[in-house]
Amino acid sequence: MSTEPLGNTTRRGFLGTATAATALTLTPPPAAEAQAAVKSADEIKMAQSTAANNPQPTATSMGDWTKPAAMAIPKEGYFKLEQGRYGPVYPRTPTNYGFTVIAKVKPGRESAIREYGKTIEDAVKGDPTVLAPLRLHYLRWVLFDVGSGLHFMYQGIFDTDFDKYVEDAIALFNKTGITTVFVNLEGWPEDWRTNTTAVIKFFRDNQRTSFLEYGEYPYVTADEVKKALRVKGSLSTMLDQMQ
Repeated sequence: MSTEPLGNTTRRGFLGTATAATALTLTPPPAAEAQAAVKSADEIKMAQSTAANNPQPTATSMGDWTKPAAMAIPKEGYFKLEQGRYGPVYPRTPTNYGFTVIAKVKPGRESAIREYGKTIEDAVKGDPTVLAPLRLHYLRWVLFDVGSGLHFMYQGIFDTDFDKYVEDAIALFNKTGITTVFVNLEGWPEDWRTNTTAVIKFFRDNQRTSFLEYGEYPYVTADEVKKALRVKGSLSTMLDQMQ
């Protein structure tokens, strides 16, 4: 038996397993989550087999966060036409789901849009979970003018499909009473709080599909990232207490 102090030995042991233990939190359990992952992989594989002259990442890469992945997407935004509730279903990519919406700003509304950014900041400070129903990874808003008037670009990456994200967003705004930045954009429906179909049409009409998406840790959900960080934090605390 080693005569090395127990604290040092234990610490080295934990250091050797901390990264692995954290990584394991990103691996779905072998039951329902694994079955869901296989289903998603099968769907992607079937879609990719129909895309002529468009080689895509193999389905075996789905769920393997240890291997960076890239996906080239056809101009239409999908590999196989499948009708969802409101239009074509967009595929899950290595970044999960998302969209880029670009629309023209109504005259004189630039200040209102910028102020709304502060409104969202304050709402999240007051309640960090206020946007949780949207299952977001990131949001990015940009205002720009390339000679045809001021435009607003909304980029979002999230863990639900396109249509569900819009439905959840409308429900969230109705629940909180917060209005939406999109009221400052041309073409936005006046009855947006009750007319989900018109809102989704606005998003689909102004959606600019990406043709390449890359993930350094592909297909990982925001919940899985947070879970891994919580485990890492707990292990770090345990190691600090062993010193």
